[in-house]
Amino acid sequence: MSLARSVKPEIASLQPYQPGKPIEELEREFGIVGAVKLASNENALGPSPRALAALAAALPEVHRYPDGASFALRHKLASRLEVTPAQLVLGAGSDEILELLAKAFLRPQDEVVYAWPSFAMYPIVIQGAGARGVAVPLTSGLVHDLPALGAAVNERTRLVFVCNPNNPTGTSVGAEAFERFVAQLPSEVLLVVDEAYCEYAQRPDFPNALPWIARRPATIVLRTFSKIYGLAGLRVGYGIASSELVGYLERARHPFNVSLLAQVAALAALEDVAHVQASQRNNREGLAFLHQALAALGIEVTPSDANFVLARTGIGTYEQLLREGVIVRAMGGFGLPEHVRITVGLPEENRRLVAALERLRRPQKRAVRHAG
Repeated sequence: MSLARSVKPEIASLQPYQPGKPIEELEREFGIVGAVKLASNENALGPSPRALAALAAALPEVHRYPDGASFALRHKLASRLEVTPAQLVLGAGSDEILELLAKAFLRPQDEVVYAWPSFAMYPIVIQGAGARGVAVPLTSGLVHDLPALGAAVNERTRLVFVCNPNNPTGTSVGAEAFERFVAQLPSEVLLVVDEAYCEYAQRPDFPNALPWIARRPATIVLRTFSKIYGLAGLRVGYGIASSELVGYLERARHPFNVSLLAQVAALAALEDVAHVQASQRNNREGLAFLHQALAALGIEVTPSDANFVLARTGIGTYEQLLREGVIVRAMGGFGLPEHVRITVGLPEENRRLVAALERLRRPQKRAVRHAG
């Protein structure tokens, strides 16, 4: 018997999320030693040293279930954010919070408005819930078109996603534009502000979305420990919202969803201010280097407020860089076939990427001179 007749059609037609190629796979495939991965927006400095020490101390306790309420982490975050513990929901990455939102609020035929290209999990979560995604194109500068997002909202809209800074473009919206957009949203539409990269943002008018939670209860802000804190492998993220909204998500949340090690490491990472500052410094310097070096090669780079850049390197660059031992993220699936997304690495990793691009572009330059 074929399962095709039994599976839900919205699941059967889904295209699974495609993660970046692992270093180990590239090295096996091409026989390369010492490949560099600049594809998944991981923290180039790695995890907080305090988090590593806390993990080592907690290992003998992994036969125990974790604290199902994440009490210590929840209270530390609440104090840091100046909210109550009841306003926080924790998940296995902020991806799980997206799933909880879909589980709690989406019915078949509901609509969700989001910008595109943006985080690839949005359409996956929406379709998996049987709802309809309404993708609104970015502006010509690859920034959220907030007026167009607002215009796409109708009586069937249940959620609106705003990714700020946006993944995969790195662009962000400022406080004034954000305030105008949120103020005109219908009060019953749930606004989801995804701030996975907010700790990297440099623009002086980057919006503070948290006050909108009190002003507009149908608002949730998502953040993560995967990026600035370097804990992507442990999967821990969180949402900040009204206690009522969090209460509904807690009903949908599975018990023990955040592991013991994830809680311990996140708690320690929160206290490691030096690691966060070093990560921000490495990112600022790396962004400046990549912008300047890629521009010198004639490569168009989108201004970024995150820990990666979107570069228009031409079709085929992703595969060519793999043979150079450098993994970036191909953007064809986002409707940007000439672009790659490049995570800011350590200085030596950034230089290796640029050197590889220089080698790849030399034949093109010679061919152009010969043709002339």
